[in-house]
Amino acid sequence: MTNELTNVLASAVTEMVPRFEGYVYPNEASPHPLWGFLIVLYPYITGLVAGAFIMASLVRVFKVKALEPVYRLSLLTALSFLLCATLPLLFHLGHPERCFEIMMTPHFSSPMAMFGFVYAWYLMAVLLLELWFDYRQDFVEWSQKTEGFKGILYRAFTLGVTDESDESLKLDMKLGRILSVVGIPSAFLLHGYVGFIFGSVKANPWWGNVLMPIIFILSAVVSGIALCVFNYMVLTWIRRHTVDTKCIDAMGMFLFYALVVDASVEALDWIHRIYQAEESFPVIQYMAREKLFYTLSIGQVLIGTLTPLLLLGSLQLFRKRVPDIIRKRMYFASACMILIGVMAMRWNVVIGGQLFSKSLRGVMGYKLEFAGVEGWFMGVILLSLPFIILTVMVKLFLSERLPSSEHVPHTGPTA
Repeated sequence: MTNELTNVLASAVTEMVPRFEGYVYPNEASPHPLWGFLIVLYPYITGLVAGAFIMASLVRVFKVKALEPVYRLSLLTALSFLLCATLPLLFHLGHPERCFEIMMTPHFSSPMAMFGFVYAWYLMAVLLLELWFDYRQDFVEWSQKTEGFKGILYRAFTLGVTDESDESLKLDMKLGRILSVVGIPSAFLLHGYVGFIFGSVKANPWWGNVLMPIIFILSAVVSGIALCVFNYMVLTWIRRHTVDTKCIDAMGMFLFYALVVDASVEALDWIHRIYQAEESFPVIQYMAREKLFYTLSIGQVLIGTLTPLLLLGSLQLFRKRVPDIIRKRMYFASACMILIGVMAMRWNVVIGGQLFSKSLRGVMGYKLEFAGVEGWFMGVILLSLPFIILTVMVKLFLSERLPSSEHVPHTGPTA
């Protein structure tokens, strides 16, 4: 009687739960994805850093004069977000104090471990040095005219170098331009490695793709330019200044072209997946239609790509016929939608790639909590922190009065 009851129960369980043969993979055994919202924010913030630096490089390296009003603001934006780029990773780790082990005991075969060196190189040897060469003359003048704590701060930032001769300023300009040239591939490396990590996971059909690093870099450029548009327009509105029409038109033009390239490459990726239609295609198709419908079809495609393309494209064709106030609002709306779309793209890659099993037999669910380390409240705090740092930097390093071109010969007027 006992044996018969056992056989009946075993057969019932077999009918309800599919039988697994071979290995049981982590994303089949775990009740939720191991990488949560903080890992979504990590590539999002690093992408904003790379894109903002590319915007600044358009002025210093490629001599786009129309973008001079946002040059310094772009560099300060890149620095503010770079200072917070590692925080999502540190909060995600169980023991964040062990992060120094990356520098003390380097593991050269691990791309994530090598990020510590890439981050240190980009922060110390590229971005901070370029900002120092760009601001050195200002630090000297401000330290002589400003009293109190700010004066002490400016004197400390001069690092004892107070030479304002023409030869010294020319050397600052030359070294700053060299750092800008070096910083462009460094920015691509800073964010491209994130796509390399996902693209090198061969066992995951959503991630294992050679186009993944390129997609991450292009989306980073798009999001960084959009962030610069957002910051510039908000800053001028707060200061009650007038937006430079030529500058915002140039930013909108570069944003449109970058978005066209990014959308084309991502569309090529999906066309290739659809044409190949490998064994994993049905589950990817299900993910796109069901699990990720709102973040992929609505957030990434409709809000973050198609609508900004339509707005920015129409401005390129009919720019002179659109009134200035309407044109500025269209630029601002497009930048906001692109920032939302790139965030949705990061969500789709990080979370979406963990929702289906290795055996392709089913999908998991993911509920974003309010509190906790992986909650959206912590994510909002980490995403707000760079804007707080940027506000302090703008107060310290971007004066309310527009300086003359003679005062800043290598950057032009600030925001």
